[in-house]
Amino acid sequence: MSSKKNFVLRMDEATFKILEKWAADEFRSVNGQLEWIIEKALKDSGRKKAEQDKTDKGKT
Repeated sequence: MSSKKNFVLRMDEATFKILEKWAADEFRSVNGQLEWIIEKALKDSGRKKAEQDKTDKGKT
């Protein structure tokens, strides 16, 4: 089981509704959609490598 950090995120209602619709379109929860967006942004920016992702998933 991977360790995940919990935190509070506040955003305006209009942004949340857009995010909620996007998540539903891709059959994800809002939380899952945010995780996907953040992971993609980290990889696209070169701040997180695919190898790091594989080793992070193997940690318990």
